Amino acid sequence: MKRITYLLGFMLLACFMAAGIISCEVPEEDKFIGIQLWSVRGDMTADPEGTLRELGEMGYSYIEAAGYQNGQFYGMDPIDFRSLVEANGMEFLSSHVGRALPDEEEWDETMEWWSTAIDAHARAEVPYMIQPFMPRSAFEDLEILQQWADYFNTIGQMSREKGVSFGFHNHAIEFTEVEGIVAYDFLLDNTDPELVFFQLDLFWIDEGGADPVDYFRRYPGRFLMYHVKDEQEVGASGRMDFRPAYENAELAGMRYHIVEVEDYNYEPLESVRISLEYLINADYVLPDYR
Repeated sequence: MKRITYLLGFMLLACFMAAGIISCEVPEEDKFIGIQLWSVRGDMTADPEGTLRELGEMGYSYIEAAGYQNGQFYGMDPIDFRSLVEANGMEFLSSHVGRALPDEEEWDETMEWWSTAIDAHARAEVPYMIQPFMPRSAFEDLEILQQWADYFNTIGQMSREKGVSFGFHNHAIEFTEVEGIVAYDFLLDNTDPELVFFQLDLFWIDEGGADPVDYFRRYPGRFLMYHVKDEQEVGASGRMDFRPAYENAELAGMRYHIVEVEDYNYEPLESVRISLEYLINADYVLPDYR
């Protein structure tokens, strides 16, 4: 009798599932993933409030700004911008902001610029600010590269005094050699780990012909953040294998991973939605790395 009851119950459950009354799908797991707002820069210019609302509704957990200028973020007071981000269910975690290495005559003015920028980030309670570029002139010789490393250490010290951590974001050029030394290695060797962290762009290191895991082994703990990037939407090209970087996240020191899309098959907001879904569905991406 129990066997017959069980079979009847199983058949009834199967009928409900076939009819769509009951779903056997496992709910998607929430994952703590960020978005670089450069990915939706046009939308942020046209409608920052609506854009942040859409990003929050998609399921992004935090943002990285790309719109700092003259003490403001996207034309807003730092506190107001942070409040807008938080009102849409996200955190204001980090910000791309940069200034080229000054010559001696421009040094004081540049340091004043950095002081204002750091103060704005501190007011917004942004934990991390990142220099996102180095010009080709930085790679002419090791003397100039050393000046850049010293420059980053100086900014890192200034930031640390205000409670903000300073980092550097790579492109492909950093993996070229300068006087027989890979520039990225030189920067890692000549910046103070207490003052400068590295935000590793997984697409650009691949473009530069280097292996992220090799860097994790040689410089463990230096890579606080990943930029997760592809030729278009994350996962769209089929050429990028993100698994090794994620499976070695602890060795890298990674605590935050941030989607960036710069070329698109769709409208930017749809492209960043597709990219988020790719990482949510990737079995090698953990819910949280903090």
